[in-house]
Amino acid sequence: MSPFDFLNSINYTKENLLQDSLPEDEKQYVSFMVNRGLSYFPDTVAIANEMNRFHHLDNKMQYLFLLGLIRKRKRFSKWNKAEQKADVDIIMERYGYSRPKAESVLDLFTQDQLSEIRKSLSKGGKKR
Repeated sequence: MSPFDFLNSINYTKENLLQDSLPEDEKQYVSFMVNRGLSYFPDTVAIANEMNRFHHLDNKMQYLFLLGLIRKRKRFSKWNKAEQKADVDIIMERYGYSRPKAESVLDLFTQDQLSEIRKSLSKGGKKR
């Protein structure tokens, strides 16, 4: 089971996935991911924050609390992902910087300098 199965169960189906479960099934419940998924909605963000405060509770207890407390509603949102910039990648390759350091120095380069770096890193080959 994935965290999305647990989120769907908590939000919409209200089916207890851990009712007759083995201890191995309870380990598949990742409270951080479930709380993160619930934090995108105004009606569940406070509940997700409470579960973050009580992270020491066992997984089944957290799941049953959320299952019983959150009202049935179809909730869907796209997960935020970090944006990959090609300019950061060329700075990382050229200077051997880590991603955070390359992102911090990106503003120091002009577009002309970035195009020069791109040309110097060009591997060659046929273009189709």
